Amino acid sequence: MSDAETAQLLTRPRAALAEHRAGELPAGELAQTLRGETALLARLPPRYAQALNEILLRLESAALFSEESCSFSQRDLVEALEDWLARAQQQLQAGGAAKSG
Repeated sequence: MSDAETAQLLTRPRAALAEHRAGELPAGELAQTLRGETALLARLPPRYAQALNEILLRLESAALFSEESCSFSQRDLVEALEDWLARAQQQLQAGGAAKSG
């Protein structure tokens, strides 16, 4: 996969994450946006979708509670999403079309 194709697949997820960090996109909408990235998820091994879903479930749970009463730190979860996007980019650039699990 070319760098341009990889960048195109990651544009919306990165923009949504940036909006969330800026306080412009609620956690639920961020999760919905990322789960809707079917073209991106289809290019990655299934374990990436599983990992993303686990992070998003925790993020949605954390958003329901104040930072003090939740066992998940929203900041840590956003950092986990950034890490997930970086790993997804590496996988795509390394030939993520091979769906090893």
